[in-house]
Amino acid sequence: MKFTRMLMFSLMILTANFLAQSVSFNDYFSDQTMRVDYFHIGDATTEVVTVDHIYQYGIWAGSTKNLLDNFNNGAYYYKIYDAASGKLIFSRGFDSYFKEYQTSDEASKGIKRTYHESAIIPFPKNKIKLVLEKRDKQNKLNEVFSTEIDPSDLYIIKDNVKDKAAKVYKSHFSGNPHAKVDVVILADGYSAKDQKKFEKDLKRYTNLLINQEPFKKSKDRFNIYGVFKVSEDSGIDEPGANIYKNTTLSTTFYSLGSERYVLTEDNKSMRDLAAYVPYDAIYIMCNSPRYGGGGIYNFYCTFVSDNQFSPYIFLHEFGHSFGGLADEYYTSDVAYNEFYTAGLEPVEPNITRVLDPKNVKWKESLSEGIAVPTLWEKENYDKMDLTWQKERRELNKKIAELKRNRVLQKEVDAVQNEYNMKDKLHSDEVDQYLMKSKFWNKVGVFEGAGYSSNGMYRSMLDCLMFSKGTKPFCKVCEEHVAKVINQFAE
Repeated sequence: MKFTRMLMFSLMILTANFLAQSVSFNDYFSDQTMRVDYFHIGDATTEVVTVDHIYQYGIWAGSTKNLLDNFNNGAYYYKIYDAASGKLIFSRGFDSYFKEYQTSDEASKGIKRTYHESAIIPFPKNKIKLVLEKRDKQNKLNEVFSTEIDPSDLYIIKDNVKDKAAKVYKSHFSGNPHAKVDVVILADGYSAKDQKKFEKDLKRYTNLLINQEPFKKSKDRFNIYGVFKVSEDSGIDEPGANIYKNTTLSTTFYSLGSERYVLTEDNKSMRDLAAYVPYDAIYIMCNSPRYGGGGIYNFYCTFVSDNQFSPYIFLHEFGHSFGGLADEYYTSDVAYNEFYTAGLEPVEPNITRVLDPKNVKWKESLSEGIAVPTLWEKENYDKMDLTWQKERRELNKKIAELKRNRVLQKEVDAVQNEYNMKDKLHSDEVDQYLMKSKFWNKVGVFEGAGYSSNGMYRSMLDCLMFSKGTKPFCKVCEEHVAKVINQFAE
């Protein structure tokens, strides 16, 4: 009898999960896009959301089959319910610039700031309820905002989001957006004289993406577009050097105070430019030789076009924004305080606090006979890397000071060349050190990940999410990104 009750209960759970997934696109949506722009306002402890504008445009870029996001990733979810029946008909996990600001020193002092964000959903046929949920200290999702939207509302802006000054390129096209991952690469800091450069850069990075696994084996499941709009100036802002540019998307170094963190707060301009094509994922390609980039899950990512490590940045940041992967490094300066709650298992698939081999996220991939935790040659690595991080900070400060003082360009170039040379030598040294380990190419549980030297673990010694250079995703990251591709391209 007990077994029968357990079987019936299990069947009920399976049935509920099946029904939750059985959302017919045509029952609830039209083949167009709704963009809900909203303001995210607050500090470390307060949070207010208010709707800005709602738009209707284009076709729906996403899958018409996989409407519910079951990756359980991201600090937030937006969920769409049919207003009449209360049924969940669409969901998407994501991270936000606002959430990152909440971990900053300014936010902890009670300084409130406003960020602009967007929920991108298929256009509903009937009234919906949009709910924004956020994870608490136990990683449980709780509602922080909700609103009802009537698709027949006269104030929904129709066919007015495309920027007529933009030029579209089909850099790699495979077919119907509903069955493809649609990636758009937006230009920023490219002046009128830089258009040909943008075209060459677009081709170069398109080829890079479709020749890196797991994208290579799925390249016929990708559409890649470029969108070019002239910026008044070449280059992007460097506040630490008192250099400011007038650009289309207002990207800037020193985001949240981190000199190499490149983001934009102009979400509306970014979305208006991206809306020229169907898109699932946004890149912003910044016309700059300086090292920098950024990636926010299911929001956007940035990378610089002309640094020696630009190919690495391009792929690494896409790992964040498209794959929802965490940073695996832990020695570099970051813009956050306590990004991961102490003692709590992070939701990202590639880092963990769990040391029970039976419950590690990647337990099926663990190498045979591997110890958990896997005691690698961490002490010497830390000494080597922390020494370089200190020197790197000093060199960057010196370069910024020279630029602020407007010295001759050859003096700036001399220090910049020294930095570039040492950065590459250190990267090569890291590669050689890790490759000599007896754990090279093994899947284990290696301490040091997610900005934490202790108590946080990654699956392999090296990965695109761990160190700079020409290298693959680790096995765990690659397998997860492949699942995300399927979510969009099935």
